[in-house]
Amino acid sequence: MATAKKTSTTPRKPRADAERNRHRLAEVAKEAFAEHGGDVTLDEIAKRAGVGIGTLYRHFPTRDAMLQAVYRHEVEQLAAAATTLLETMKPLDALRAWLRLFAEYIGTKKIIVQALSAATSDNAALFEYSSTQINVTANRLIARAIENGDVHKDVRALDLLYAVFGFSKANDQTDWVPRAYRLIDILIAGLANVSADAK
Repeated sequence: MATAKKTSTTPRKPRADAERNRHRLAEVAKEAFAEHGGDVTLDEIAKRAGVGIGTLYRHFPTRDAMLQAVYRHEVEQLAAAATTLLETMKPLDALRAWLRLFAEYIGTKKIIVQALSAATSDNAALFEYSSTQINVTANRLIARAIENGDVHKDVRALDLLYAVFGFSKANDQTDWVPRAYRLIDILIAGLANVSADAK
């Protein structure tokens, strides 16, 4: 009588390890691109992350894949931040804090998009995905602020996004981030005043 083959019970390496490596590489790549522009080598990113180049290539087989991952990672972090902010702050304060994160995201985007535009891959789907994520998140924050009576019901998230994006994208001075923060404070104060007048 034939005996059944024993199946291997050797546990696989936890997927969490791979996810941590991927997350670490994306974070390090973002920092490297911010410091040195889009010409940073993959070898340099692997070295900074404390992993071998083989580990990097398992996650990001090409330079284009790395750039896309960093871009997507930034967008997903920005979207996820809204949930945390709404859980810990009043809606209007959450909106202000998120718009500051949005301004910082634009700083990274300036570098990454330039590199992506020179890449060989088609990034149209990635850009569409990021635009959708940002618009949905901003609309969610505005909706909560409206529900809470903080802003007038006619306020549109897209108007705020255009204001912050246009200002941040057009400014390359070293102090552009604090200046963007001041603009956001002015916008939030204006929204609150409209709300107060409407009551």
